[in-house]
Amino acid sequence: MLSHRSPLPFGRVLPAVVVAAEFVSLAAAYSFNIVSTPRQCENLTVQITGDGGQAPYSLLIIPFGPSPLPNAIEARRITNVAFNTSTSVDFQLRFPENSQFVAVVSDNTGFGTGGTSAAVTVLSGQDGCFNSTTSVEPKWFLHTDPDGVLSSCATTRIWWNSADPQGTPNFQGVIPGGQSFSIPLGATSTQTGTGVGFNWTPDVRIGTTFLLVGGDDRGLGVAGSNVFTIQQGSSSCLNSTSPSSTAGSPAGGSYPTSTDGSGTNSGHSSSTDVGAIVGGVIGGVVGLIAIGLVVLFFFRRRRHHQNSGTKERPVDLLHDGDVGEEGHVGDSRLPAYYQPEPFTLPAPTIASSSHHDAPTSELDSFSQRDRRQSYLSTSTSEQGGSGYVGGMLRLAPSSAPSTSVSRKSPVPPSFRAVNIIQHDDAGPGEPSPEEEPETIELPPAYTNIKPRAAPPPPESTAGATVAEEPTAGPSTP
Repeated sequence: MLSHRSPLPFGRVLPAVVVAAEFVSLAAAYSFNIVSTPRQCENLTVQITGDGGQAPYSLLIIPFGPSPLPNAIEARRITNVAFNTSTSVDFQLRFPENSQFVAVVSDNTGFGTGGTSAAVTVLSGQDGCFNSTTSVEPKWFLHTDPDGVLSSCATTRIWWNSADPQGTPNFQGVIPGGQSFSIPLGATSTQTGTGVGFNWTPDVRIGTTFLLVGGDDRGLGVAGSNVFTIQQGSSSCLNSTSPSSTAGSPAGGSYPTSTDGSGTNSGHSSSTDVGAIVGGVIGGVVGLIAIGLVVLFFFRRRRHHQNSGTKERPVDLLHDGDVGEEGHVGDSRLPAYYQPEPFTLPAPTIASSSHHDAPTSELDSFSQRDRRQSYLSTSTSEQGGSGYVGGMLRLAPSSAPSTSVSRKSPVPPSFRAVNIIQHDDAGPGEPSPEEEPETIELPPAYTNIKPRAAPPPPESTAGATVAEEPTAGPSTP
C-alpha cells in the first residue's frame, strides 16, 4: 500500500473524523421497523434493527389523538408488548381504523432507547376485536397541578390517589417523533386536594407535543396518558440535551400517517438505513481527501511551471541571435543571405573573338581586374568600372574601337552578363498598366431623317392684289 502525505490540514480532518465517529456510534445503536401495515384488528409486526440493544425488548403502543368512533367512544388501550428473547414481535392491533398511535421501543437498559415513532394511522381491516359502544378506562388516573398545563422550566406537581397504584408508580415522557425518557420519581408528599405526588420541572422546549404516561408494578401505561403542549416558561433549565421533537426521520420506518395510507410500508425491512448513512459519511470523507489530493497536485504543478527558468520561444532557423522584447531579431538591417559571384565560362575550344583592340596583356589585365567579389546593389554606380545595375552585371566600357583579333592559343575565360533576381515577400505585385481603349468607328444609322416641310407662301408686295382662283361653275355658251 502506497503511503502519501495528506494535503488536508489537521484542523479540517478532525471535524470529519468526529462526524464519522458519531455515525459509527449510531451504527452501533439499535432501532425498530413497523414491518406490516397497521390495519384494524389485524396483526402488526415490529422488528428490531441494529445490534446495540440488550434483550429483552418491549414495545409500548400509546393512543394518540381523538377517537374516530361515534360519540367519541374511546376503545383504545395502552398496549405493552414484550419481545421476550426474540427481535421481532407479532400481535393483534385492536385499534379502530382512522385512529392513531405512537410506538416506543425499549430494552433492558432503559425506556425509549430504541426510538419513538411519529403518529401512525390505522387503516381499514377486519371487525370484531373491540367494543365500539363502551369506553375503556385505565386502572388509575394521574393528575398535574396546575391541571392540564405544562410550562417549560416551571415546577409542576404530578399526583394521584394514594390507594390507586399497586406497588411503586412510574412515569414516562413521550415526544412523538422525538425523544422518550423516564421521569424520575422525586420525594413524594401528601397534600390536601392533590393527594400524593412529587414536584417535577419539565426541561422540554416550548411548543413540543408531550405525552405524560403513568404506570405501576402491573406494567407501563396502566394509569393512562395525558397530552400536553409545552407552554412558555423559563429557559434556565434548557440545554443542548433537552428533549424535543427531532428534525430527522422518526423511528419505526415507513408507516401510514394519514387515512389514505400515504407512507405505508411496502413490507421490506429498512434495517440497512443506518449502514447506508455510515457508508455515505465514510464515502464523503474519502471524497474530500481525494479532492484535496487533486487540488494539491494542480497547485504544485502550477508552482513548478512558475519557478521554471526555461521559457519557450519560436525557433529562428535563419538567425540565431537573441530575440528582443518586441519580437524583432537583431538590428533593423536586412540579413545578408548570400553574396552572389559572377558565373565564369569555361575556356573555349576554338578561336574566339575579342571586342577590344587592346593587346593580349591588356586583355588579361582586364580579365583579372574584373574577377572580383560583387555585391547586391539597388542603385547605379556613379563611378566607372564594372558593377551591378538593377541586379545586372555591367562591364566598364572601353575607349578603343572594336577590332577583330584571331588567336590560335586559348584566351583567358571571359565573363557573361548574368541576371541575379532576389525574391522577397513584398506583398501583391504592382497592377499592370491600363491598356489604351480601342476606338471603333461605325457609319451613321440614318434614323433621324424626317420629311421636309412645305415652304411657306411668298409674302405680298405693296399695291399688288392677289387674284383668287375662280371657282368652277357652269360653262356659258
